[in-house]
Amino acid sequence: MSGDPDHPNLKKSERHTQILLELRLAPHVRVVDLAAKFGVTTETVRRDIADLSAQGLLQKSHGGASPCASGTRRVLDERQRERLEERRRLAHKAAHLVQDGQQLMIDAGSTVMEFARALAVLHRQVTVVTNSLQVAMILGSSEGTTVIMTPGSYLNDEAALVGTETCDFLRRYHVDACYLGASALSEAGVSEAIDGFAAVKRTMMEQSATRYFLMDGSKFGQRHLVKIADIAEIGHLVTDRRPDGALAAALGAENTKIILP
Repeated sequence: MSGDPDHPNLKKSERHTQILLELRLAPHVRVVDLAAKFGVTTETVRRDIADLSAQGLLQKSHGGASPCASGTRRVLDERQRERLEERRRLAHKAAHLVQDGQQLMIDAGSTVMEFARALAVLHRQVTVVTNSLQVAMILGSSEGTTVIMTPGSYLNDEAALVGTETCDFLRRYHVDACYLGASALSEAGVSEAIDGFAAVKRTMMEQSATRYFLMDGSKFGQRHLVKIADIAEIGHLVTDRRPDGALAAALGAENTKIILP
């Protein structure tokens, strides 16, 4: 395997350095591209990515790697590691629902960050209004994507902006769709555990022609303090498994569209 003449016979440590440099310039790198560039097998690159992931220097993603979230603290980082494959699969599905030229609102959270990464990998040509620093950073490096960042009070644990200023700013825009995460979903509706998020989510819903909630099955049957939406207001639920029991009955009664990977 000849490889790129700019990277002849790189040692393991040198490959690691180059992978991290690539991720400073792009929201996603592919195993096959790195293998060709370095003149090594794809299995070698996968081991490199696994090593860097174990050190917390990048995130493994479908077919390659993405940068680690920066500017966040332990709370969001811990959630990012939970049910990661499930969230990536549903985020990938949600990204394929987006068409070039659309205007979107995307809120903050671990699942919508995976959605933003999937949009970047697909190179969707969209305009995104967001209160999430991470979503803005991920999509801001994607060519053809326009990112509009809200003002507001900064929540460091969530790398997000919230408050009256945030909601007032969002009301200046009307978009094709909003893509939102949430902490819980029961037959009583969608609810949120993080103070300040509910008002932002509700405002995004009001300003959007179509609504998508991105939640994995671990959120089903849960209920938190602050209600975001009734079942009738959800619109579309993008998830990794079909709800059952009372929740399924409630969603069915309101004709909520369930979208599975």
